[in-house]
Amino acid sequence: MIDPQDPHDPRRPVVRPRRLRTTPAMRRMVAQHRLDAADLILPAFVREGIAEPVPIGTMPGVVQHTRDSLRRAAAEAAGAGVSGIMLFGVPEEAKKDAVGTPGTDPDGILQRALRDVRSEVGDALVVMADTCLDEVTDHGHCGVLDAHGRVDNDATLARYAEMAVVQAEAGAHVLGPSGMMDGQIAVIRAALDAAGHRDVALLAYTAKYASAFYGPFREAVNSSLTGDRKTYQQDPPNAREALRELELDLAEGADMVMVKPGLPYLDILRQIADVSPVPVAAYQISGEYAMVEAAAERGWLDRERAIEETLMAFRRAGAEMVLTYWATEFALRLRAGRG
Repeated sequence: MIDPQDPHDPRRPVVRPRRLRTTPAMRRMVAQHRLDAADLILPAFVREGIAEPVPIGTMPGVVQHTRDSLRRAAAEAAGAGVSGIMLFGVPEEAKKDAVGTPGTDPDGILQRALRDVRSEVGDALVVMADTCLDEVTDHGHCGVLDAHGRVDNDATLARYAEMAVVQAEAGAHVLGPSGMMDGQIAVIRAALDAAGHRDVALLAYTAKYASAFYGPFREAVNSSLTGDRKTYQQDPPNAREALRELELDLAEGADMVMVKPGLPYLDILRQIADVSPVPVAAYQISGEYAMVEAAAERGWLDRERAIEETLMAFRRAGAEMVLTYWATEFALRLRAGRG
């Protein structure tokens, strides 16, 4: 008789976890997590005053769209089964100013792009807008500056409220306030409700860290920033404050929450996903994208496998939604059975 207390009893059966890895069909059957096109959101840039899409040098394969090419990209994403598109507007340099006027101009590039995409795809995609000032200010910060050159939290909130209403009126289903101002969700929610946009949802950038991985994004939006955003984005050594931000965003009315960047902060994503009562997103940001593309271009890794593995990491860590520049490409791979 086998002694259940003796792990060295030679009569004990050999436990072989590898039995569940023997064939592709077996591995598919027992997979704990799966990727689906519906998990994915495509970030996209639209630039004012260009006749053709402009390649972003630090993000191979990604472009600053014209309004027409953006419409085509949105239609392709919808056809591939991608769930959403997050739009970033890049105005002409001469239109930028200290308070980000293009962000609240109904005829600003982002608002025109929102109307274009809604006209093209209707409700087939969840159309999202970046609700922030960094792309439209001449100083490149996410908020209004005071007389000492510091970001004025409350003055910025007033601008966010205006921006949110204009974006909702242009057709956004979801707004993504990304500036990390204290109280931004509550102020935007109140402004939207007062303007009759109660059905527009808020994706809170709950944990947005001051990261080195944003570098390529600054090229993508023609950022005017000098210096950094460390006084309002979260400090990389700190995990606990992400949970505090989550509590505040939920209390203020966030419908969804997000962690950004993605791969360097999977621990934060896991902690938030474990306790969040609302859907959780992760943003696979420009620097993460650029690393894989650069390494693949040099033959240092298998590009398609690396893309799939990084996306799976977000799902495994608890994200229901992933913003990724590979959204359409990977959705088409899944459709072709190569994912």
